[in-house]
Amino acid sequence: MQPEWINALIGGAIIGISVSVMLLFNGRVTGISGIINGALTPQKGDTLWRVLFILGLVLGGFTLRGLNASVFEADMATSDWTTVVAGLLVGFGTIMGSGCTSGHGVCGISRMSIRSIVSTVTFIAAGVAAVALFRQLGIF
Repeated sequence: MQPEWINALIGGAIIGISVSVMLLFNGRVTGISGIINGALTPQKGDTLWRVLFILGLVLGGFTLRGLNASVFEADMATSDWTTVVAGLLVGFGTIMGSGCTSGHGVCGISRMSIRSIVSTVTFIAAGVAAVALFRQLGIF
């Protein structure tokens, strides 16, 4: 039996390698929200790679689930509606912040972007504050 941190280490390494390959060979920062937004508002010659990237994410998830479903298990007492609302708020936040945790947190911080560091710290602080507030109100 392997320790739990091994999966996190392997996942982090794969994410780091993936965004590096994207930057080296495509010249683009791997921000998932930007890629999805670009696929939803298609522009000539800039859509196919976005659709293929999103399909790769989905197929990778299904493949991993088929190989080891336990990595998707989570012990959270959260209702479906709070998950949907939280997802919508994250989507709204990525629009306001001009990027998401993958773009700012992974790619931006590794490039020492002050804007990305500030954005990531803001994401984390807002998340902590939201969870504390909702738990205090008894919503979670």
